[in-house]
Amino acid sequence: MNREIFVLIEHRQGEIRDISFEMLTKARGLAQEKQVKVCALLFGTNLENLIEKTTSFADKVLVVEDKKLENFNAECYQRILANLLPQYNPFLTLIGHTAFGVDLAPSLAAQLNFPLVTDCVDLKWEDERLEAIRQMYGGKVNARISLMEASSYLATIRQAAFPVGEGNLKAEVVKIESLLEEIAYRKFIEYLEAAVGEVDITKANTVIAVGRGIKEQKNLALVEDLAKTLGGVLACSRPVVDAGWLPKDRQVGSSGKTVKPKLYIAIGISGAFQHISGMKNAETIIAINKDPNAPIFAEAHYGIVGDLFKVVPVLKEKIAEIKR
Repeated sequence: MNREIFVLIEHRQGEIRDISFEMLTKARGLAQEKQVKVCALLFGTNLENLIEKTTSFADKVLVVEDKKLENFNAECYQRILANLLPQYNPFLTLIGHTAFGVDLAPSLAAQLNFPLVTDCVDLKWEDERLEAIRQMYGGKVNARISLMEASSYLATIRQAAFPVGEGNLKAEVVKIESLLEEIAYRKFIEYLEAAVGEVDITKANTVIAVGRGIKEQKNLALVEDLAKTLGGVLACSRPVVDAGWLPKDRQVGSSGKTVKPKLYIAIGISGAFQHISGMKNAETIIAINKDPNAPIFAEAHYGIVGDLFKVVPVLKEKIAEIKR
């Protein structure tokens, strides 16, 4: 195989979203195995800053600049991609499984008659065939999907499925004429950002999360003190939110938020797959649980088997001593 792997860069309000770098990193790993190149697709206007951030993660960057691409519009993107993909004939095109990608990918695949596999948590080679891994039954089963023979494939990638690697490439930048006409059906009006609580756990470097093992709401103060000592933020698993002890914006997991901090401490959390999916890519994971068979220990880099009400005060005291 000597054809490229394409990655569609997703950006919003002048910033490239993390999913783009995650996909570029995965694409690079796949490409290296077959000694092919990675090509980033960047659409928009006034893109110089975004081009600079992208070039170290790809071998080539195809740039389409047009005022009509200032904000994401699935119809515009589809018209451009419907021309570009048959022309360049990449083996695989990766698109984020985000609000943008879910809007764009199915319609594009139908127009081009390309096989599409969605919400992938992994992609790998099996001999000469590409195999996708996606979760089913709410994440209880990982399904291995061998893709049918086709000239080109589309895949949408789940956010935070892959870590971001080092950007040490130097891409060739190729600018392509837009050829976009006026769009008849869709028009961007405005961004309406979801309200962020007093703390945005997705931006924190240190996250201390608590689960049902805390037993009562009044006991949250114990873990909150530890979070303050570490300079981190307090998060939780779903049972804590369901009990009304912490707001929804503190929940980590498939029905909450995905976090990738440098340090994640899971306290009294058993480690259901729904929770794991929201924190598994933290750089360092520490678990504290009295059950030695708790699933969380399978994901943790370090584990403490013990009663959190005995462990947390000692841990806080020792950290405070070190910081003095």
